Amino acid sequence: MTSITTGRKPKVLSFGPINYADGGEGYMKDFEKQWDIDILKPTTRIDTIANLKTRVSHSGPYDALMIHDLDLIIDEEMLTPLLPGLKVVVSASAGYNEFDVDFMTANGIWFCNARHAVSEATADLAVFLILAVVRDTTRGEKQVRDGRWRGQITPTLDPNGLTLGIIGMGGIGKHIAKKISCFEMKVHYYNRTRLSPEDEHRYGAKYCSSMGELLSISDVVSVNCPLNASTRGLIGKAEFARMRDGSFIVNTARGAIVDDESLIEAVKSGKIARAGLDVFTDEPKVNPYFVECDRFTLQPHLGGMTVGTFKKAERECCENLKAWFQSGKPLMSINKA
Repeated sequence: MTSITTGRKPKVLSFGPINYADGGEGYMKDFEKQWDIDILKPTTRIDTIANLKTRVSHSGPYDALMIHDLDLIIDEEMLTPLLPGLKVVVSASAGYNEFDVDFMTANGIWFCNARHAVSEATADLAVFLILAVVRDTTRGEKQVRDGRWRGQITPTLDPNGLTLGIIGMGGIGKHIAKKISCFEMKVHYYNRTRLSPEDEHRYGAKYCSSMGELLSISDVVSVNCPLNASTRGLIGKAEFARMRDGSFIVNTARGAIVDDESLIEAVKSGKIARAGLDVFTDEPKVNPYFVECDRFTLQPHLGGMTVGTFKKAERECCENLKAWFQSGKPLMSINKA
């Protein structure tokens, strides 16, 4: 059990309402028997911190903080008003580069992301982008909308027989490998840890011992690794030089993993024929060249933005909170408090 011994229920402050977890199945009614929930709607960073201090003063302390999909950096300044009561932070997103995990660890706070919820939906969007760049659908749609029918569009490649190289073979990468098999693409992957022979067979994926090897044999590269200090700028000028002429790249992970200027140079030179991006280095700001150039298929970070994903993500958050209260540790965490 946790250190809560006053007989009160633990209390979670949610940045935004928990809209999807219940699913009409009574899930939240059961959760609220165990936890008290307060809602704080985030606005600007300055106002959110001020409102957070007021809320803690009037209604705190809070044992947990739940974060939904939002464009805020959750760092020392944001978390300090919740100390010393805060013991666990749960996020409904898979990525966590916006969170100061080191600060949480130093202050005895568990941090949990939604590592499973977003995998399949993000893989779906990655497959969409793979097909879009191979078949040049963005320029085709633009021609129709401009009243020019096919215009100067030339025949495209077929996906079957092409080699897909996956960088990062976690949950999302595995779903992509499984789904893309319908299009008879050959799958290779590079990952920090090689999959078991059973998993390689299950996903029809062949291992590359280096990223350079993967890049050199792939017709399409899909970026699916997390953003951290070692992967920021992972794909730059040297990496594009290793890729096949006229190849394709898709990024549904984090924008900063691929260096913008190197990607632009690769597209201008023809090294990269087309690129599909769901994520951007400074999102919601988008590099103007990506918008202007019709060789980019762009999405506004929609990878995990489905009703089913939100339901699973919020439930994953709640299950981690329930486990923490019952046993003193969440089911799955990024750190160890």
